[in-house]
Amino acid sequence: MHRVVEPEVLDYLPADDPQALGSRGDLRRVNALMGHADILTQAFRENLAPVFPALRPLRIVDLGAGDGTLLLGLAQLWSALGVRAEVTLMDRQQVVSDGTRSACAALGWSVQCLTEDVFTGLERASAPVDVILANLFLHHFKDEPLRALLQLAAARTALFIACEPRRSSLALAATCMLGCIGCNAVTRYDAAVSVHAGFEGRELSALWPAQDGWRLSERNAGMFSHCFTASREA
Repeated sequence: MHRVVEPEVLDYLPADDPQALGSRGDLRRVNALMGHADILTQAFRENLAPVFPALRPLRIVDLGAGDGTLLLGLAQLWSALGVRAEVTLMDRQQVVSDGTRSACAALGWSVQCLTEDVFTGLERASAPVDVILANLFLHHFKDEPLRALLQLAAARTALFIACEPRRSSLALAATCMLGCIGCNAVTRYDAAVSVHAGFEGRELSALWPAQDGWRLSERNAGMFSHCFTASREA
């Protein structure tokens, strides 16, 4: 399968559109079924030592964070490891609920929402962060814009972790079954688009800046996902 990037419907629906609200609910279930919180946590633990400063909260940026539900799942898992964090949720729409913020705060994770294009947000970042996360987000970009985005990320973090769709016939076939778990038409359409725009092999590694001092890992994760990590060597 050649990589093909096309617009996804959810990206252009108003935040309060009923179809958009339903699709975001679908995505919460899909993320849970795909185990993305566990995949990101495993990648974090594998790269914990070089970046974890035990005496202060981690500074984390979540790109394309959506409603913040996945971040809350990570907060629940990572707080068990003793991690406190100051998180910036970056997205073009502000759909994070007060309940999600409060639940994160109860775990010692403060949350700031930045309603901005990720290129602008990263360019304006005044200080480096410890971790940048991307979940089901990088596949929205064609190769050259994605290369530019990864360049910005590399200049601003010690650890970058992404969990994306795997571009495979099995993953594409699985999108045809989403109606069986109640996913709406927007989610079903966008899921197939996401798989066609997903990744395989070392495609993200090839787009990461060619600089010394980085340890790159890229692999299949679960049945339908693709995990990429870039960790700055200590």
